[in-house]
Amino acid sequence: MSIAPRQLIFYITLLLGAFLAQTSLASASSSTNDIAVRQLVEKNLPSLITYYTTLHAAPELSHQEAHTAEGIAQELRFAGFEVIEHIGKYESSKLKPSGVAGVLKNGPGPTVLIRADMDALPIEEKTGLPYASTRRMTADSGVEVPVMHACGHDIHVTSLVGVARVMSKLKNNWHGTLVLIGQPAEETMDGALSLLHDNLYGRIPKPDFALALHDSADVPAGSISLTPGYTLAMSTQMDVTVRGVSGHSSRPEAAKDPIVLAANIIMQLQTIVSREISPFDQAVLTVGTIHGGIKRNIIPDEVKLEINLRAYKEDVRQHLIEAVVRISRAAALGAGMPEDRLPVVRVIENEFAPALFNDEALYIRLKPAFERALGKAHVAKQDPAMAGEDFGHLGLERSIPVFMFWLGAATPEALGKAKASGIANPGLHSSGFAPDPEPTLRTGVIAMSTAALELLAH
Repeated sequence: MSIAPRQLIFYITLLLGAFLAQTSLASASSSTNDIAVRQLVEKNLPSLITYYTTLHAAPELSHQEAHTAEGIAQELRFAGFEVIEHIGKYESSKLKPSGVAGVLKNGPGPTVLIRADMDALPIEEKTGLPYASTRRMTADSGVEVPVMHACGHDIHVTSLVGVARVMSKLKNNWHGTLVLIGQPAEETMDGALSLLHDNLYGRIPKPDFALALHDSADVPAGSISLTPGYTLAMSTQMDVTVRGVSGHSSRPEAAKDPIVLAANIIMQLQTIVSREISPFDQAVLTVGTIHGGIKRNIIPDEVKLEINLRAYKEDVRQHLIEAVVRISRAAALGAGMPEDRLPVVRVIENEFAPALFNDEALYIRLKPAFERALGKAHVAKQDPAMAGEDFGHLGLERSIPVFMFWLGAATPEALGKAKASGIANPGLHSSGFAPDPEPTLRTGVIAMSTAALELLAH
């Protein structure tokens, strides 16, 4: 069958008109969603700020997030979600699971998972805020420590609560299933794995997409930044127990001093990245803690080093691990340590975070939606960082597309002061980290709700 030129032109015109009409309707629908989201966020913002300040003053350490999880569960139930509590399975049976999931089914369509981590850090808060934390808790080690939301997980949790409220009110605007997760123990890097080990994706619908946000002291409040592809590095934890032979400080020749040996090992470890890793490969090695000795006039039996490794490539990570083992052993042999007292080196496998890879198709899809909802001036592109996050585990080795974006939390004044002085604005894991709640939460809830609506569009 042949088609006359006039008929061909007619059909092309008809198809083009239908496409333009559909595009126009989609654009109008997006604009309507943007207005509805912003109105709901403004309505809820005062109570969300109260929720945030209350949570900030009552932080909980990793593996102990019971009250935070209860608060999330209560909010999710109130918003109409089906709630599953006490999710998680750790290697130690002494640790109680506190993961919480909310499922809101709204007809056929994709499943979108949004995660917020809940745990705080053993840091004494020095922000001077009226709602600053003064809490102390007993850590897993048995030692009492101060506790602070120094990584902004209280911002993450409050944003999740805001998204629950918004999406439950806009059910006529989307189809599919929304899953909201309160994740424990991100700071110890075993929280996401604990959920998966407890059959998370058998207890909730397996997601088609997984999203998360993380606040940042380097991005102005009211803005977000995005990184396509590799975004955060692998994070590996190691323990090195440097053993010696104890004795009296007055007779060091009769002992084998593990403190001096540990100091030597630490200095040699600094040469791994600078002299063994290609400058074209990113790598970081940090000795985070040193524990040894009980009295100034006693040479102890051992010193414990806790080490954190960062890399993007698996072969680089393995090189770092092997070099720590080699240097620790060689230094001990060089100090005349007997074979049965050489250092004990352990990789903590259940506290490993994979490199976070932001799905590039999601970046292409979500970036215009963010720009439309927040304005192009408030959406920036950001380079990859060496920080680590266990959120990537929820992507099941990239079989589920994941995407995390940075949420600005700093006032423009603080950023301006930092730039002028050359002294960095107090950031994540700092005792002075203090997000600007109102613009940060407003932007976080708008951005994440926009992303959810985009992926769950009719």
